[in-house]
Amino acid sequence: MDIQTPDWVKHAVFYQIFPDRFARTHRQVDDPAMAVPLEDWDAPPTPFGYKGGNLWGVIDRLDYLQDLGVNAIYFTPIFQSASNHRYHTHDYYRVDPLLGGDTAFYELLKAAHQRQIRVVLDGVFNHSSRGFFYFNDVLENGPHSPWLDWFRVEGWPLSAYDGSQAANYIGWVGNRALPSFNHDNPNVREYIMRVAEYWIKQGIDGWRLDVPFEVKTEGFWQEFRTRVKAINPEAYIVGEVWRDASFWLDGTQFDGVMNYLFTGPTIAFTAKDRVLLPLVEEPHYFPYPALDAAGYAAKIQALLELYDWQIQQTQLNILSSHDTARILGVADGDEASMALAVLLQMTFPGAPSVYYGDEVGLAGGLDPDSRRVFPAEEKWNQDLLKLHRELIALRHAHPALRVGTYDCVLAEGDVYTHTRTSPEESILVAVNTGDSAAEAKVEIAGSDAWKTLFSYQDGDFSSAGDEVHLKLPPRSGLILG
Repeated sequence: MDIQTPDWVKHAVFYQIFPDRFARTHRQVDDPAMAVPLEDWDAPPTPFGYKGGNLWGVIDRLDYLQDLGVNAIYFTPIFQSASNHRYHTHDYYRVDPLLGGDTAFYELLKAAHQRQIRVVLDGVFNHSSRGFFYFNDVLENGPHSPWLDWFRVEGWPLSAYDGSQAANYIGWVGNRALPSFNHDNPNVREYIMRVAEYWIKQGIDGWRLDVPFEVKTEGFWQEFRTRVKAINPEAYIVGEVWRDASFWLDGTQFDGVMNYLFTGPTIAFTAKDRVLLPLVEEPHYFPYPALDAAGYAAKIQALLELYDWQIQQTQLNILSSHDTARILGVADGDEASMALAVLLQMTFPGAPSVYYGDEVGLAGGLDPDSRRVFPAEEKWNQDLLKLHRELIALRHAHPALRVGTYDCVLAEGDVYTHTRTSPEESILVAVNTGDSAAEAKVEIAGSDAWKTLFSYQDGDFSSAGDEVHLKLPPRSGLILG
């Protein structure tokens, strides 16, 4: 079939924001719902406390994001919830008051769009929460609740809070705080479809779908796509699927997924044995064992053969997320590992996504440590920030890096090179992830006219005719065009 994906995503650089931790506003906001005790901003994050980051604070940082080169934001959930991460949704039609409510969100949406920055929201449609009105009615009225069939209750009385008792209703991965919807109920299905439609009509640019693989009801995501795209054909639908997502990427469901099949190999190749295994063995994206260039090339080629090219160009390519330890933490603080991974990320097909704070060297282990607050400017790693700005700017400046073909040219030892080619230009990317200097020769037509577009750790080259001689110091990278 002829697969259609949103063209703007191919040219997007995303920034993922965990709203409670990114920015607190400095302005006075007269709202009693925001005037509550909060955790100290700079203290280590806890599973349950609120730091008080809000959408007014995001508005204040839009100039920073624009300067970074970001033109799309993915927010983890923003709807009313009794959790700092807001995956426990109480009201799908109301932005959480602690984030500034609907007023702050609409101001943010307007301000972002004025800067040509798209906004994608997190849709938590597999499960709700104990505080969701219709489940709360079940808690109050038991088997007499008219919304009983919205969930999958297996016994009475409901054991919603007593951990000593077995949970007697279905919750996401057995979590009784997250009662799963009964998607086979047509009213549940229609409710979720209308939530999705409502926010698209309000002007959001797409949905990131939380654990969509848990929804087994036949035709559910096909209908979701049809109804969302009927309102905005360019809306982006991206699923959280950690492994082979071919089932959902057939052109009838999602435009892309969070591309952990890129994340794992890229970290395994750039960080190698620096990867701290206790931080990566639980989330199943496998940035281990260490890969050499040939091993990396095999993984990337398999990934590129997995999906249609239209889908490849609208994948969400991440190095960290709220569900993983941060890449700098995974690499045991090794800056070069992260820098080389970012270089590969920014030159790969699909939309790169920066997890808030990664660009300034924010480290962190597993949740909740991966959800630290965005640091004060005096704590920023200026070298990493400069690297991100330059590579993002380079991606924006060269169409070949966004929509050009991708071909591995050489994979020997720890040296990996690939080209991105469009009708207008060809670009060569080379990295040496090893601890020893390396030289390599590749043949590419017209390379005698090339120049260095970006160099990390003094990577250099010379050329004669169609032959390029790469000179790559340890842990270095080079982009030529």
